Amino acid sequence: MNKRGWTAAGLGLLLSAGAAAAFGDVRAEDVVRKVDELYRAKTSRTTAEMEIVTPSWTRTLKMESWSEGMDKTLIRILEPKKESGVTTLRLGNEMWNYLPKTDKIMKVPPSMMMSSWMGSDLTNDDLVKEFSYLESYDFEFAPPPEVEAGLLYVKCVPKEGLPIVWGHVLLAVREEGLIPLRQKYYDEKGRLMRVVNFRDVRVIGGRRIPSVMEFLPQDKEGNRTVFRLLSGEFDIPLEPDVFSLRNLRKRT
Repeated sequence: MNKRGWTAAGLGLLLSAGAAAAFGDVRAEDVVRKVDELYRAKTSRTTAEMEIVTPSWTRTLKMESWSEGMDKTLIRILEPKKESGVTTLRLGNEMWNYLPKTDKIMKVPPSMMMSSWMGSDLTNDDLVKEFSYLESYDFEFAPPPEVEAGLLYVKCVPKEGLPIVWGHVLLAVREEGLIPLRQKYYDEKGRLMRVVNFRDVRVIGGRRIPSVMEFLPQDKEGNRTVFRLLSGEFDIPLEPDVFSLRNLRKRT
């Protein structure tokens, strides 16, 4: 992609002139497709750290995860020792947790879907309700809210009838490579509820991706959850029983 060096003022001028469909050879569709495909694959196996920060305590979990498409995910905690083996399985809209201390598999009931996952700023529902920007949102280029050169902004509004809690999402991506810089999530009243920052772009598993994702809930001052992707393999063969209730009990 060519470096065109759009300034924030110039971008706003083009938008006000009705040029929201495309900039040069870049379309809003190109941006959301890139964001959609950045971390997704037919299959994946990754290791990551999740740092959870609150005003009163901080802890870090190391985990290994497997995925297949958008409907199957298995996440196993590796560290710290006291939580090693805690495992979450997601199949479509259903979710189970395995707790090795009690050796029990528990299905997550609907009443618990909005509860925090492992004490983080993500909920069980966040893990289950995975949507594609390309398929689940209407989108268009948006005027820049801040003066930042070299960025493109895309506003994504959920399509009618889909169970998406956000009123709209504002994507900010670098024009060079269409790598995301941040995502801002607003409720139906236009209030900012969550900010996700992307940084530390690296090549992992043959993909040039941000290796750090920072989640900042706007209604919990001093809280943040930081994911650090340590390693990853994409589009690899997986054992057929990876996403099974039996595999939940596998020891680390």
